[in-house]
Amino acid sequence: MTTSQHRQTALQQNPDILRGILRGIEKEGLRVDAQGRLARTPHPPAIGSALTNEHITTDYAESLLELITRPHARVQDLLQELRDIHTFVAGKLDQEIIWNQSMPATLPDEKDIAIAWYGTSNTGMLKHVYRRGLAERYGKTMQCIAGVHYNFSLPDAIWPLLGVPGDTLQDQRSNGYLALIRNFTRYSWLLMYLFGASPTLASSFLHGRPSTLEQLDEDTLTMPWATSLRMSDLGYHNKEAQAELQLCYNDLDTFVMRMYHAAITPWPDYEKLGTHRDGQWIQLNTHILQIENEYYSSIRPKRTTARCERPATALAQRGVEYIEVRCLDIDPESPVGISEQTCYFLDTFLLYCAAHESPFFPDGGYCQDSKSNFATVVREGRRPGLTLLNQDKQVVSLQDWGRDVLEALLPYAVLLDQALNTQAHTQAVQAQSSKLDDPEQTPSAQALARLRTSGLSFHDYGLRRSQEQHAALLAQPLTPAQQHDYEQQAAESLLEQARIEARDEEPFEAYVDRYERNLIPPEVKLS
Repeated sequence: MTTSQHRQTALQQNPDILRGILRGIEKEGLRVDAQGRLARTPHPPAIGSALTNEHITTDYAESLLELITRPHARVQDLLQELRDIHTFVAGKLDQEIIWNQSMPATLPDEKDIAIAWYGTSNTGMLKHVYRRGLAERYGKTMQCIAGVHYNFSLPDAIWPLLGVPGDTLQDQRSNGYLALIRNFTRYSWLLMYLFGASPTLASSFLHGRPSTLEQLDEDTLTMPWATSLRMSDLGYHNKEAQAELQLCYNDLDTFVMRMYHAAITPWPDYEKLGTHRDGQWIQLNTHILQIENEYYSSIRPKRTTARCERPATALAQRGVEYIEVRCLDIDPESPVGISEQTCYFLDTFLLYCAAHESPFFPDGGYCQDSKSNFATVVREGRRPGLTLLNQDKQVVSLQDWGRDVLEALLPYAVLLDQALNTQAHTQAVQAQSSKLDDPEQTPSAQALARLRTSGLSFHDYGLRRSQEQHAALLAQPLTPAQQHDYEQQAAESLLEQARIEARDEEPFEAYVDRYERNLIPPEVKLS
């Protein structure tokens, strides 16, 4: 009996443990005006402080909303909260709507894209200056791309049950999540094929830069077989400095050590920029990474941090707490950007990644074949006859490998369904087979077909669909009690920001210096 079979048997004999799985969502979305242009207004006070409202904040750009749920034990509750937050925000936007596409609406010149503002506190300024650095390093246009982040945690009791090695529960938990991440890296190309939904973009996104994209119309570009331009090198990608950073998911110590060195190692191009221009901060430092979260990846090991605590230090001291899946495009057919079926599939996929054998990556943990597979699928996943390189270094067709993975997922879908008294997981896995049989059934192909049928440009079609989704949210208003609760949270968050700003007496330069010194070398173990 294989390790995976032993683990399936253990889970089958302990079904209650699967009820302890938690999942949460962080969904991004641009604010746009009635014409679909990037909103130039500040973050609306009616939805609270971007610094302190735990449900409604901004990401990189001032107009890029980020709506955050609590962790939930049930998918239905998760999506209901996500819808409630969307509905509250939609009702507070004055002549604006949320753009329900991953690739942005028509953008102004880069100088006119506002960087997210979090107030004058040291915490707020640190977040703002970090984003100034991102603008210097990668440009502001990239800051307007949106996606869905899926946070996922398994109950602590599952790691001993699965026989994950480790001297302590913390070690077992970290080793288990890293094994999950290795398998996710091996198979995440399938997520991009099944759920990628950004095959087109507005011509203005390139700001006149040359490209190999095909022209659908005067205002719309595409790659004919693309699944997710957002996750291609046109969207989120690591520039030359980050290309030098080869993170290792074989063990936490090596992962954290490489992240630590990237966060303390200067990069020549960033040194030329410096940290100040005309007396103003333009980046936190000149290192490969200003902070650890600057590293762009499709999945991250995560640990909740305290104020002024560094992510790498938190991971080194307390281990991995949960994982964050970052490669999901916004589903333009859902008012909240993700469907129930997608969530059930993700839960099954991630449980499989945790329980299935997950050998270490060779060559110091650098998974080049998996990264190449991912890059190929986001750019040309629907190309007829497309082949990938599997972990045995064998060339296989995307369809054949995809069917093998779906078949391997089914036992875990059954386990989840039995534990949660549903059939939704099995149905979610089975529903994906048609996409492998016919690439025209994939969300990317469907999005392209709808756009062509409409006769509209990417911008005009995206605006129409976003307006329809906005109307759908408002058609199901919150209860008076829910409305009051969200308004109270928004008001309290503004007061909390004011309290933080009033308490701050430390000069910002000293705060930045203290934040830098809080990056503790991973080998230093705090008592």
